[in-house]
Amino acid sequence: MQRDFTYIDDLVESIVRLVPCAPSPEARQTGDSLSEVAPFRILNIGNAQPVRLLEFIEAIESATGREAHKNMMEMQPGDVAATWATTDLLQALTGYRPSTPVTDGVAKFVEWYRGYYQV
Repeated sequence: MQRDFTYIDDLVESIVRLVPCAPSPEARQTGDSLSEVAPFRILNIGNAQPVRLLEFIEAIESATGREAHKNMMEMQPGDVAATWATTDLLQALTGYRPSTPVTDGVAKFVEWYRGYYQV
């Protein structure tokens, strides 16, 4: 299975850059999700890089120095094999595309977690 993981700093940077891009009919972009009846648009904010779940687990193991106890199971009802964000509109509006590699994001998160919870 593959998923798109987005580091929190990339998410925050995306939102900060979107603030001055408040939607208006005059500001419509190609491929825009701007509503015809309400002042909002929907954007994907993601890394646009699908990562194998086992690779994500390996990044956690590496950052924590501990091996995960894995319980491998068949696909569950509602699961999909791969998902990831399409960030074209985000980049068109802001010039920004999240790019923190999953290994770096996991390592930074583990460092923050250990510091915050003093573990």
